[in-house]
Amino acid sequence: MAKLPPAVARLRVAVRDAIADLPDGSLVLAACSGGPDSLALADTLAFCAPRMGLRAGLVTVDHGLQEGSRERAAAVVEWANRVGFEPALAIAVDVGGAGGPEAAARAARYAALDEAARRHGASAILLGHTRDDQAETVLLALARGGGPRGIAGMRAVRGVYRRPLLGVSRADTHAACAERGLEPWADPHNADPRFLRSALRPAMDVLAATLGEDVVANLAQTAALVGADTDYLDGVAREALEACRVEGAAGEVEAGGLDAKRVAALAGPVRQRVLRAWVLEAGVDGSALNHRHLEAVDALVAAWRGQGPTFLPGGIEVRRSGGRLTAVPGAPGWSDPGQH
Repeated sequence: MAKLPPAVARLRVAVRDAIADLPDGSLVLAACSGGPDSLALADTLAFCAPRMGLRAGLVTVDHGLQEGSRERAAAVVEWANRVGFEPALAIAVDVGGAGGPEAAARAARYAALDEAARRHGASAILLGHTRDDQAETVLLALARGGGPRGIAGMRAVRGVYRRPLLGVSRADTHAACAERGLEPWADPHNADPRFLRSALRPAMDVLAATLGEDVVANLAQTAALVGADTDYLDGVAREALEACRVEGAAGEVEAGGLDAKRVAALAGPVRQRVLRAWVLEAGVDGSALNHRHLEAVDALVAAWRGQGPTFLPGGIEVRRSGGRLTAVPGAPGWSDPGQH
């Protein structure tokens, strides 16, 4: 028996480990653009799933941002049908402009994947992000002045989404495609310096050449370590949030209210997580929420001097009155402190 190529073996182990907990007969969808990472992932799922008593499906999203994108999506589905994926879907989306082109494309893509999972009853959606992608995410967070949540990078599991390849190198996905005779699509956006992640890749090459190849693995390991700490603190904050809710006269928790003194008594990292979770619960637009917004809310409890309300993305007004924090829809014409 011929020895399995190392790259193919590493991918198969990673995918098997990622879906080993799913019940027999579960549908697993591979999100596949046709690029080397997602194509290698999809090919590996097609091999592993039936041997594990699982069903394999595929979704490719046509963002419509490049000439020939429709034909590319059709080619991915044609390949998926030959390999045996069921379902094999191509979904065209309209990409808006909110948050910039990268963020808008990401939002449209995940909305399409969510809908596909709901419609077909998928237990998991596999994404092809590699260890190299994780290292880039950490560097981007550092460059932007991000906190622990950003440095924690992408999670291996987040809801229905799973990323089996976070411990696998990009070189392995390329090698697996070559070994398996796959013909991946080269996305020109990956070399377009207008996109920040694409512009970062040459810098990663310089870092690896200067500090050694281990820098990629070390950055990814940093994400895993910080992620574990962040998850723990988030758990502490969830408990603290419940303890800080304001009770009404009948002993019932008052909707939206927090006891400002209880919140102020929390340790800083926990307090800030409590406030972040609370404002998101109140309807704040999380994609537009930044550290300036949270600092303004935090000042209502940690640096209280009788100041007026602060306003958050989504038109939410947070005010302190009578020792309570409340979050309500803001008045028209509100000013966003995060923009100053």
